Amino acid sequence: MLNRRDALRGLALTVGAAATGWAGTAAATTALSWTPTALTPEQAQILDVVAELIIPATDTPGARAAGVPQFIDRAIANYCEKWQVDQLVGGFARMDADAKAAHGKLFVALAPEQQVAILNVYDRETAVSTSGHFFPLLEDFVTVGYFTSEPGATLALKYDPVPGAYNGCVPLAEIGRGWATR
Repeated sequence: MLNRRDALRGLALTVGAAATGWAGTAAATTALSWTPTALTPEQAQILDVVAELIIPATDTPGARAAGVPQFIDRAIANYCEKWQVDQLVGGFARMDADAKAAHGKLFVALAPEQQVAILNVYDRETAVSTSGHFFPLLEDFVTVGYFTSEPGATLALKYDPVPGAYNGCVPLAEIGRGWATR
């Protein structure tokens, strides 16, 4: 049976395999269109690029257009526990350190293929052990942020508003008998 972690791992590997085609434009370094509150501008830039690599724009908006980086920044500022903040911020620092060691540049300055290669290393590491690794946490935040956003919920998923429209003050004669479940 497929669990959430396996689904996310598959998503990351799919992105890595397909990155040579469409991730080049998806992950292009752009100036932030928002002001981070919990992260430094450099950390926010890394988050912006990584979120778009994990869920790139295709026939539906990507993570950047859905506001996922802003969602994660707000979560870090307002909801995350200290260990989560430490893991994510440490992960951003590690991405830059690994990029410098491998290519002599910061993570956001790398070509998309190089960025995906680094993320694939993290994905392989988490396949062995997720204990204390930042990448599964980051993937979870990106996924939750995307699929709870309006574009993610209405364009990427089939949206069915439940329980439907609210019609207040309806005469009892129009409703008939009430209903119950057992």
